[in-house]
Amino acid sequence: MGFDYLIRNGFIINGRDKDSLPEKADIAIKDACIQEIGNFAHIAADKIIDAKELCICPGFIDVHAHSEFTLLADGRAEGKIRQGVTTEINGNCGLSAAPLFGPALEQREKELAELDIRERWNTFQEYFVLLERKGCAVNFVTLAGHGNLRASAAGYSDKPLSETERMKMCAYLGDAMTAGAKGLSTGLIYPPGIFSETNELVELAQEIKKYNGIYTTHMRSESDMLLEAVDEVITIAAQSGVQAHISHLKTGSERNWKKLKDVFEKIETAQQNGISLTCDRYPYIASGTDLDAILPSWAFEGGHKKELERLVHERKMLADAVLSEHPVESYWEKIMISSVMTARNKWMEGKTLLSVSSISAKPPVEMLLDILIEEELQVAAIFFSMNEDNLQAILKKPYTVIGSDSSARSFDGITAKGKPHPRGFGSFPRVLGKYTRELGVLTLSEAIYRMTGLPAKIFKIGQRGIIAKGCFADLVVFDPEKIQDRAEFNDPFQKPEGIHHVFVNGIPVLLDGEVTGALPGHILR
Repeated sequence: MGFDYLIRNGFIINGRDKDSLPEKADIAIKDACIQEIGNFAHIAADKIIDAKELCICPGFIDVHAHSEFTLLADGRAEGKIRQGVTTEINGNCGLSAAPLFGPALEQREKELAELDIRERWNTFQEYFVLLERKGCAVNFVTLAGHGNLRASAAGYSDKPLSETERMKMCAYLGDAMTAGAKGLSTGLIYPPGIFSETNELVELAQEIKKYNGIYTTHMRSESDMLLEAVDEVITIAAQSGVQAHISHLKTGSERNWKKLKDVFEKIETAQQNGISLTCDRYPYIASGTDLDAILPSWAFEGGHKKELERLVHERKMLADAVLSEHPVESYWEKIMISSVMTARNKWMEGKTLLSVSSISAKPPVEMLLDILIEEELQVAAIFFSMNEDNLQAILKKPYTVIGSDSSARSFDGITAKGKPHPRGFGSFPRVLGKYTRELGVLTLSEAIYRMTGLPAKIFKIGQRGIIAKGCFADLVVFDPEKIQDRAEFNDPFQKPEGIHHVFVNGIPVLLDGEVTGALPGHILR
């Protein structure tokens, strides 16, 4: 039979486990799938790719993405496919594409407008129709965000939920799972998740248990209350019986770096007690999120409009609260403004808050409040607060998989703005280059497994994450001696090296190092 593509002479790492050694073989692709694996020197194909001296592995699964809106704005997802990412798991940290009712939709309006997304929707089913119509280069998996559920049912108020509101949340979650969501995510440092109680989360976790779903969480603390936050994850998993996953496991702030050993002990004790608990991590020691995450939790009550009013009318109280938490001036030099909305403040991008405040001749906390007011909260920042030894220790753990914690962007167009975290352009090549080839933190086979077969198992993604006959042809062809990230914090829009070809559902989205423009991604319900 004739094949669509034949990849010859490559060394296949199949992604099945950490000990899958490279085997030289050819891969025949037809109708989106891997049809045969073997020696096909004399078999015809429409197109033949010579992968001599190169490795072939399953497409990387980015377990922690935030692309629900950027993919609607620009489905090319160039920053991801150039890394070898063929599947994204979205809807993390409590924020997903749906449900979007009432206050939840209102809270997203500025973001949608900034991306020039003119369509509006309420449910996952409506969103899926839009995404399929527009098309995207990567496969799309989603979780249901707890923030969406709570805001749609009860707004952004800091209050215990009524029975009616809890029932409405469960109904929204059931609808999301029926539509194809893989589970529930929480973002417990963001509104409205920050206002939730543990029993509320247990109840929702019990709901997804009915669908064999997974519970993922940006924990309530990743710094001073880190150990207590891990305990809460374990409590939710134990009481609901649900599979749990900690997003971007980290120890923020130097005073907390020493807690990592205790974190590992808690996770591994829970695993020994029968709880399914895993985590993900990006290969950088700086995090990235909204700048207003610095503010105290009470500032977020009532949504963006109320938060902005407090920034104006309760300014001194907010400044005092921030300074009491962060009294040392050196704190401000570890925060870099990565993107703003207005043209007049573009000069701030790539500069630390300490530098911006010095140029503006204002104290850093006053500069912080001014920026948030002027930009109407639409400010992203990068926080340099982690430790390289801890990062490597986390990467070594057999239950850690790789997630970029970033949205899919391209190198031109509406998503090519600001100075976003370089993890959106370099996470996966960085693991294979710096942490595998250069530092030996992982073997090549184990690194591939952590980015392919293991995440497919954790998130129950069938027929992907491995190279086997009958599986979908999501493939990466790369040079293990040259693969490397190039994105920098001050220059993130840089293409990685060493990735030659990327296939999604049997269609090349990257061929000979160049983006093809194809949009063959599927929604994996």
